[in-house]
Amino acid sequence: MQLAKTRLDRDARRELILDVAQGVFLEEGFANASMSVIAARLGGSKGTLYNYFKSKDDLFNAYVERRCLWQDEIFAMPSGDETPDETLRRIAAAYLRRVLTDFNLKNFRLISAEAERSPEIGRTFYDAGPRKGGERVAELLAGMQADGHLDLDDPLEAAHQFLGLAQNRYFKARLCNAIPELTEKQIEDEAKLAANTFLRAFGRRSSLP
Repeated sequence: MQLAKTRLDRDARRELILDVAQGVFLEEGFANASMSVIAARLGGSKGTLYNYFKSKDDLFNAYVERRCLWQDEIFAMPSGDETPDETLRRIAAAYLRRVLTDFNLKNFRLISAEAERSPEIGRTFYDAGPRKGGERVAELLAGMQADGHLDLDDPLEAAHQFLGLAQNRYFKARLCNAIPELTEKQIEDEAKLAANTFLRAFGRRSSLP
């Protein structure tokens, strides 16, 4: 029992460190952020940080990986009574709600900037985020194909095409901060358009909305 409590306490402390580090990274950028500042905000010493993370790069990598833990809420398997159109619209809308927020884009800009200095950081983000997300959508599409709803040559290629349809019109404008966060109507309209376009390209006639 004591061992389990110790592990929970350590896990909670690690999450707190990542919360604080994220704030410092976003405010200062990676280069200007220091372990001393992070430790000071935690109210502890640098030694405490090094008990959890061996370096600032190690801490940043953990922060990058944690930024990609939201995928389960987006790419959930469909319920039994959900049509292919409903599933695709649900996924696209949930994806847009997460990916195009101010907060997520701030993190994306920070990670992208550090990927220039450290390609392994870029690979960590890509593997835990876009690549894994594509694989999750491919799994969903393969299930739809097995049920006779889609006609696909490669579910993974189709998954990336679908995600591209979902985000393409607004992503660059949001990334450049040229437009504000999307309204719920914009999200729903864009999700509907992405699902309809995808099904017209890959859906069997009986699955078209």
